[in-house]
Amino acid sequence: MSMASEFKEFIAKGNVMDLAVGVIIGGAFGKIVDSLVNDVIMPPIGLLLGGVNFDSLQLVLKPAEGETAAVAIKYGSFIGGVINFLIIAFVIFMLVKAVNKMRKPAPEPEAAPAGPSQEELLAEIRDLLKK
Repeated sequence: MSMASEFKEFIAKGNVMDLAVGVIIGGAFGKIVDSLVNDVIMPPIGLLLGGVNFDSLQLVLKPAEGETAAVAIKYGSFIGGVINFLIIAFVIFMLVKAVNKMRKPAPEPEAAPAGPSQEELLAEIRDLLKK
């Protein structure tokens, strides 16, 4: 079997196509969440905190010297990334929860209460015959 035919067989499998669609949709969803956080959520939060632009929040470790750029920890961008992650994680959690709920098998009916055992019935018949 040639490598081209093996590759064609690999690509034609349903799981690979499902995975590819999932990755593409996930990438697009990530961009939507980035825009939501950067353009919708962070500006009002920054305004509430006194007009802070989160993208510019940083801790400068070494100021710029000449053509050398400053060395800084950009914790504002990190905060935005954490909010992105939390939104995506929550959406995935809700999606998995919904899928698991759909997959849950129907509850099994409860077993009927057990009647008397064979020994109990025989003992009862014996007692009735003695009378």
